[in-house]
Amino acid sequence: MPVDISRALAAAPRTTEISWTPEDVQLYHLGIGAGVPATDPRELRYTLESRLHVLPSFATVAGGGPPGVIAALSMPGVDVDLARVLHGGQSLRVHRPLPVRATATRTDRITAVHDKGKAAVLVLRSDAADADGPLWTAEAQVYVRGEGGWGGDRGPSAGAPEEQGAPDRTVERPVREDQALLYRLTGDLNLLHADPGFARRAGFDRPVLHGLCTYGITLKAVVDTLLDGDVTRVRSCTARFVGVTYPGETLRIRMWRGDGTVRVAVGAVDRGDTPVLTGTTVKFTQG
Repeated sequence: MPVDISRALAAAPRTTEISWTPEDVQLYHLGIGAGVPATDPRELRYTLESRLHVLPSFATVAGGGPPGVIAALSMPGVDVDLARVLHGGQSLRVHRPLPVRATATRTDRITAVHDKGKAAVLVLRSDAADADGPLWTAEAQVYVRGEGGWGGDRGPSAGAPEEQGAPDRTVERPVREDQALLYRLTGDLNLLHADPGFARRAGFDRPVLHGLCTYGITLKAVVDTLLDGDVTRVRSCTARFVGVTYPGETLRIRMWRGDGTVRVAVGAVDRGDTPVLTGTTVKFTQG
């Protein structure tokens, strides 16, 4: 199989120096739909350099290099066709608020390879730190279709219980027709999100939105709706990508608030609330 499990797990961590500027943060925020309405003071926190705050999900693109999915495919022992790869899930834990400008060191390593029968799942862990200490820890779950079935450990169950009762809040977020074209400027140039021919080869009728863009849209909705717009209250965000978002659609984001936790479900309104994100949890500090 194209995934050499022993080699992938035994490979030394890969360390990269990354840096970002306020302009990178602003571009990311615009890429996930911030800035509408453009003069809204709540949106200016994401778009105006004089009052800029950093949404924690910026960590998934910080440094401008390839995202976790593509980075995993360049690790030792991994040689697979990008068209057979899907981003299955993402978790992010922030150790302190992200600065608007920084130089940091990011360390990547594959920590597990699971056998899901019809797919192999690579788990890529990324830790970032600057001169002041740890910044974040992230894990990307990378599904490689057609590479399972060797009898390995299936790993943890991906199932999540359905939410019971009416959500505490529900919001809808329209996705621009050119959202994927804008978001890919943050570093994820996967043709799945721009080239119709490549998208068809991957099994989709047309280009799809980046899963991490939907992830960022969702986290921003939670922060703006339930956390008073305070990005520093976010401690972690975990999500499973169970469906795709197409540019031009509208996302319905339902939220159930608990004690220090918001559980979230996201569906595509235009396709009868077809699930896009499930098992989504945002943990936060009390205000």
